[in-house]
Amino acid sequence: MVPMEPLLAFLRSFRPISAEEAAIIIAHFEAKHFEEGEYLFRAGRVCKDFFFITSGILRIVTTNDKGVDVTHYFIGENQLCTILKSFNEETIARDSIQACCAVRVLSINKRSLSGLYQKLPFMADLVNQVNQERMLEKIRIKNAYSGEDAAQRYKVFIAEQADIAYRVPLNYIASYLNITPQSLSRIRRNRG
Repeated sequence: MVPMEPLLAFLRSFRPISAEEAAIIIAHFEAKHFEEGEYLFRAGRVCKDFFFITSGILRIVTTNDKGVDVTHYFIGENQLCTILKSFNEETIARDSIQACCAVRVLSINKRSLSGLYQKLPFMADLVNQVNQERMLEKIRIKNAYSGEDAAQRYKVFIAEQADIAYRVPLNYIASYLNITPQSLSRIRRNRG
């Protein structure tokens, strides 16, 4: 069983949550566990689940026209994750959500989230605020790589996301940095 306290601590970092509100929130979430490589959600469908990561790392990934996986983002502990456009607009998603290592999440489906919003209206604003802040952070990190060569992109990745860098498979990192696994191995070797 995944403890709910990390979710409550996360929410309380944005605003006070009473014990009564906490009980309502907890009742809407379900604990789930995924092993490395498992998909929490696969592209080609409408994403109907929202996840809060209590341990582990997820990646948002797309398979391109050549059949190659392209990692867009890594998402670690104490963060929310979904395919936002698909979830909000009920459209078919092009991206998937995959576990980069063993992952424990708290999951809520769209119907339950709507019910939670009805019971606790402040939650809608809170989730929107979190989503906006996370999106801006993802953009900031991606922009840090812009115009850099492969070695510099890896250096920035280590500086910006060290907590993730040593916990996910190298081929996922290579995909994220848009370099080949062989180039990444060479860059890592040359760094000492």
